Amino acid sequence: MAIVLGVNAVFHDPAAALVVDGRVVAAAEEERFSRRKHGKSPVPFATWELPEQAIRFCLEAGGVEAGQLDAVAYSYDPALADAAITGDAWEELRTMYTRRAPLFLRTMLPGLDPARVRHVAHHRAHAASAWAASPHERSAVLVLDGRGERSAYLAGRAVGARFEPLASCDLPASLGLRYEELTAHLGYRRSSDEYKVMALASYGQPVDLPEFRQLMRAGEDGTFVTEPVDWCRFAPPGAGDGTLSEAHANLAATVQCRLEEVELDLARWLHKATGERALTMAGGVALNCVANSRLYEEGPFDDVWVQPAAGDAGTALGAALAVAAELGDEPEPVATMALGPSWTDDELARHLDRAAVAHERPPDIAEAVAEVLADDGLVAWFQGRSEFGPRALGHRSLLAHPGAAFNTERLNDVKGREQFRPVAPMVLAERAAELFDGGPLPSPHMLFTHRVLTGWAERIPAAVHVDGTARVQTVSRADEPLVHRMLAAFERRTGLPVVINTSLNTAGRPMVDSPVDALECFGSSPIDALALGPYLIRRAGR
Repeated sequence: MAIVLGVNAVFHDPAAALVVDGRVVAAAEEERFSRRKHGKSPVPFATWELPEQAIRFCLEAGGVEAGQLDAVAYSYDPALADAAITGDAWEELRTMYTRRAPLFLRTMLPGLDPARVRHVAHHRAHAASAWAASPHERSAVLVLDGRGERSAYLAGRAVGARFEPLASCDLPASLGLRYEELTAHLGYRRSSDEYKVMALASYGQPVDLPEFRQLMRAGEDGTFVTEPVDWCRFAPPGAGDGTLSEAHANLAATVQCRLEEVELDLARWLHKATGERALTMAGGVALNCVANSRLYEEGPFDDVWVQPAAGDAGTALGAALAVAAELGDEPEPVATMALGPSWTDDELARHLDRAAVAHERPPDIAEAVAEVLADDGLVAWFQGRSEFGPRALGHRSLLAHPGAAFNTERLNDVKGREQFRPVAPMVLAERAAELFDGGPLPSPHMLFTHRVLTGWAERIPAAVHVDGTARVQTVSRADEPLVHRMLAAFERRTGLPVVINTSLNTAGRPMVDSPVDALECFGSSPIDALALGPYLIRRAGR
């Protein structure tokens, strides 16, 4: 029986997680408190800062004092780092920082014994965040990202609380880094905007696939090779302003397609090596929902489960789960990703009173919001504990009617995003198979794409991407009763069991996390109503 705090503080997305007796009690990203997306800042080395506010929240949520911690699991092992292998001039500084982790953690956590700080290899932490948090007792495990200490890939098998590594390969081989390089070449931020490239790929054709099959290729032993790419050979640099050419779209489509092909090769090798029925995944590449869907449809595994906070923030969760298992606990599957802060109704009311904001408390907030949505209003939805990870799953969301095609453009304008970006449908779980296929159902974490079935694309055009797919989130009555009730109320009014859901934030800013964040977002954006817990704030005239 152990209390373990997990920490990610060496790359982007600093985060913390608390695991008590094998159960995840709390998890949060520092960006939600600092309001610096991905932990990035003009201050040098700010991405390396300790997630102090996230740590403080996790301990408070668990009712734990620092002296009660049996271990602090730090998701980076300096013993594995090698600047000669990575070719990264900053690696020595990262290594020095992590070696000193016991000292600066003791400074922040009075009463902590520095001997209780354990370094967990970056990809082992990613792997544990997948197999230990999943609903599967045993699984094959696949981790792909940009880089860890000296690699960007780990494959293995998990049985119970034991993980067996089977394959990895050292840098510079990295599928994630190639995708990051493409993101930067198109004018976007690497380690941040890769999802934009995934969306852009749907507008192009993989015309350069023969060349990239030589530049990115899997071996027969579960490893892969990535050669250096002269990106200007294929398309000129992009400006990052959304005005991208056919050449840019084709290059994005090519790299996306080749990523999917190499992932399929690795999955086939892993299935042959393990014979497992289920595949669990983590690492930043696992957030590529298009690749996940192809892996589900064409791959050898019966089930594919992706850890929802699959990026580096999730290594805080994985490090804590891995150390908990080492200390003898049996990790429990994560039942919900709503692991962040929440506020009571009275606390929300006090925030509204202090802000002198006119508001009402309708008999049922779900019915009231459904009415606004049915009248084609945009609704900011702030309910319960915030989500851990990059997806808004019905706790910090911006909602809209799916029946008007212009709502996609409208939402992208509100958020200040590129118009080629899709928005996602949340759908009643019991109705999902009538509208969508081609991916796993239920799909509660918005990590796969699904084809929109004939007859429905015309009814919910705002939910449909240019390639005829949608990134679906299914909502069950048991797991999300309030959101389910709102969707059911919307269906009674419109005949549509679907509402558009995108994260409640504007471009370049983290998802809102507090009542103050929500009120600021509502006050500065053309949103028609804010559902703040049981309270409804309406824009004048709505």
